[in-house]
Amino acid sequence: MDINNSVALVTGANRGLGHAFAKRLLERGARKVYATARRPETVDLPGVEVLPLDIADAASVRAAAEAASDVSLLVNNAGIQTGTDLVTGSLAAVRHELETNVLGHLGMIREFAPTLARNGGGAIVNVLSAMSWFGVRGANAYHLTKAAAWAMTNGVRLELAEQGTLVTAVHLGLADTDMSAGWPVDKIAPSDLADAALDGVEAGSAEVLADQWSRDVKSRLPLKPEEFNATMERALAALTAV
Repeated sequence: MDINNSVALVTGANRGLGHAFAKRLLERGARKVYATARRPETVDLPGVEVLPLDIADAASVRAAAEAASDVSLLVNNAGIQTGTDLVTGSLAAVRHELETNVLGHLGMIREFAPTLARNGGGAIVNVLSAMSWFGVRGANAYHLTKAAAWAMTNGVRLELAEQGTLVTAVHLGLADTDMSAGWPVDKIAPSDLADAALDGVEAGSAEVLADQWSRDVKSRLPLKPEEFNATMERALAALTAV
């Protein structure tokens, strides 16, 4: 797929990675970029077409699909992190993360799949995380949702292959956004993450490992669980000790 002259829709485009995606799409020649947010008045990027969208609200998703019937590239970026554990944390918070990070993305795909088919197949980018593959105390609900979103992405890729829709999973460690401001560690620049993802789409890639952290974590998956967990504990300790 060629980003140039594409019509893209980016969720959560008012800040962070979503803002970077929308900006880089314009700079790379997208013909139109729909920038969506729950509060559309917070989108401040010239050149985009702003739409209100709450991905956890089915009616809002349906309205966005009706308004953006020319989309050829869907970037599922919007998500939340509540800092909740699975056993002792709020079950309502766990459900909220699942409804947003998994079912919200799936709802977008279900609504936009027919649009993409009519427009030649196109592509879907699902912004995931290296935490698709490991948990950490204080954020295990997020781990659960990203693991589930990874599985969902793999499933819809199979289901949409016949209509010619590319589904690209993008994994990263930390990006230099407001959400990670309290972590004094190396982070990928949002624009670099967006470029890596869009390069992957143009190359027809099913998966993009956008930084060294995500590449390192995935390389450890063949380890036995106890070996994997011990290795991740050492890696996280080294990361936070920097």
